[in-house]
Amino acid sequence: MSDGDAKKQAAEEELIDIDSPEALEDPDIDERIQALEAERDEFRDKFMRALADAENSRKRSERDRREAEQYGGSRLARDLLPVFDNMKRAVDSIPEDARETNAAVIEGVELTMRELLNVFKKHGIVPIMPEVGDRFDPQHHEAMFEAPLPGTRAGDIIQVSAHGFMLHDRLLRPAQVGVSSAPAS
Repeated sequence: MSDGDAKKQAAEEELIDIDSPEALEDPDIDERIQALEAERDEFRDKFMRALADAENSRKRSERDRREAEQYGGSRLARDLLPVFDNMKRAVDSIPEDARETNAAVIEGVELTMRELLNVFKKHGIVPIMPEVGDRFDPQHHEAMFEAPLPGTRAGDIIQVSAHGFMLHDRLLRPAQVGVSSAPAS
């Protein structure tokens, strides 16, 4: 008899028909039942943990997919913001007396800026456009300087240097503003 056959025969001898009269007389039956129940409980626990782990992995991958879909273009969007800023500065720097002679160019640049904002909006990017006199909000604004200005309250925006932008519910870039400190007496 080979070694494998001997192991098989030993394993078969270990199995007892619990309905047989010999099984009821076996003093080790209770210990074996307890050992089998403990093993069953251990396997059940491992199975439940594996099931919970698989469910957590599924949820995590779904969340990662949604985030990649919503925020995947944030680097490209962040790189395009200076283009918008430069176009706005170009339009704002044209003196009033030169606006009539350059009306077509100005209109072209403004149309391009509007189209850029429409593309941003299509992809969930919305501008933060504070106005002079608004209250400073550290969640959406970045204070570039602080200066006392008569006729204002501390924390009022006194100058807007650059617009900010949100990507869905995340801040892409804060609006860059000047803020009034307590007015000088």
